[in-house]
Amino acid sequence: MYRSLAMNTNPAPPAGPLVGPLGPGVRSWLRLEGLAGLVAGVVLFGQLSGAWLILVPAVLLVDVSMVGYLRSPRLGALTYNLAHQWATGLAVLGCGLASGVSLVALAGAVLIAHVGMDRVAGYGLKFPTSFQDTHLGRIGRG
Repeated sequence: MYRSLAMNTNPAPPAGPLVGPLGPGVRSWLRLEGLAGLVAGVVLFGQLSGAWLILVPAVLLVDVSMVGYLRSPRLGALTYNLAHQWATGLAVLGCGLASGVSLVALAGAVLIAHVGMDRVAGYGLKFPTSFQDTHLGRIGRG
C-alpha cells in the first residue's frame, strides 16, 4: 500500500504554457545568467590584458567545435558540448591562472564569454539526435 501511494504522488505540472522543456520564466532566468557570464568573460578578458581587437574573432572561433557535425550528430554534440559549457571555460581559466600562462587564462575567459553569449541567444547544450535539439528546447524553424 505504501508503495502505491508513493507512486501516485506526482508533483503538479507547472502553470502556464511551456516553451520546449522550460517555462518562459525559467528561460528568462537562464538568459539573464548567460548575460552575466558574457559580461564576466569580457571583463576577465580585459583584466587579463587581452587585446580587444581579437576578442570578437576569438569568441566566434569557439564555434569551430561544431566540426564534429560533419561526421555525425553524436560526435558533433560531443565536440560542441565540450566547448560550450561553463565547466570547460572555468577549468581552462583556472589552469591558466594557476600556471601563470596568460594565453590559457585568456582562452578560458573567451570560452566563458562565448557560452554566455550562446545562452543569451537561447542556444543550449546539444543532444546527440540533432543540432536543433538542446537542453533549452528545440531551436530553429519547426
